[in-house]
Amino acid sequence: MIQPRPSDPHPSGPYSAGPGSPFAGGRVATRLPAVDLDRARRFYAEKLGLEPVDERPGGLLYRTPGGDFALFQSTGSSPGTFTQCGWEVPDLDALVRELRSRGVEFEEVDVPGLRTVDGIAEVEGNYPSKHSHGERAAWFRDSEGNLLGVGEPVA
Repeated sequence: MIQPRPSDPHPSGPYSAGPGSPFAGGRVATRLPAVDLDRARRFYAEKLGLEPVDERPGGLLYRTPGGDFALFQSTGSSPGTFTQCGWEVPDLDALVRELRSRGVEFEEVDVPGLRTVDGIAEVEGNYPSKHSHGERAAWFRDSEGNLLGVGEPVA
């Protein structure tokens, strides 16, 4: 269900890791803790339409056009007080409608500088939208309490 934007809108750079950096050939991948890996697998399949591409003892690997993320078996959970994984999507309204129809509940936020209206916030000049005027964004939690974000750049 989550259809990210093309993984690299700037294939020729600029990149933070120059040729001399030990990270020049690396990729970024997110790791999310799961106290109950079976419950998490069901959430990602039923609510987000994502199936793992690989499974190992204690872990599930998911691959999207925008990058990889893994769920790993953990005895502890994240506090869920910050965005742990985010997707840039081409149509935030459509995504929010679809996920709500699948039972996903979006966070309502009202703090200085950030307020959601019906689950969606207007964020001025925020990453990952550095080449736009900001983004529209929404957040939800997975079955394990991880805070996940989705955003659409504003041209």
